[in-house]
Amino acid sequence: MKIDKTTLLARAKWLNLFDVTYRDHRGAQRTWQMASRREQPKCADLEYDIPDAVIIIPYHTERQRLVIIREFRVPLADIEYGFPAGLVDPGETPVAAAQRELYEETGLEVSAVLEVGPPLYSSAGMTDEAVAPVYVTCRGNPSREGNSASENIWVDFLNPAQARALCRDHHKKFDAKAWLIIKSFGDTGTIL
Repeated sequence: MKIDKTTLLARAKWLNLFDVTYRDHRGAQRTWQMASRREQPKCADLEYDIPDAVIIIPYHTERQRLVIIREFRVPLADIEYGFPAGLVDPGETPVAAAQRELYEETGLEVSAVLEVGPPLYSSAGMTDEAVAPVYVTCRGNPSREGNSASENIWVDFLNPAQARALCRDHHKKFDAKAWLIIKSFGDTGTIL
């Protein structure tokens, strides 16, 4: 399969829509619509190394609890359970973005970086957005002072039993990556 060209269909502040013309495995020309956070989609320049965003998986060492957030999400018109996350600024490393975003969204400070995962794609049929997981330990007391006007975030601390119970509630809305990690924490008691 080969990408022939990309055509911008719509530009918005945080997201762009493209028409991608490509050749399928039989050589027939086809098109696909996709969203990207970039000026050109990654399939045009094949630059996949730098993630667009980070998802921070924090473990509070003093409280011996996994840190999660509840955040109002407009597309859901409801609260979503997940982890602190955010865009990686130009020139910023995933670790620096994780430190900044954890503090802005929760008021907590990174005390150690345990692991940085590779860029992950959760909806590759629709977007080239890649999110790198950053596993950290953290300290401090939660605060909403760093939340922007568009953020409505609450911090929760979970032990493994609470994580198992939360994941069993199918009426709650979860970020897909977060549900998998919270479920694993509930089952194993560890974040890695």
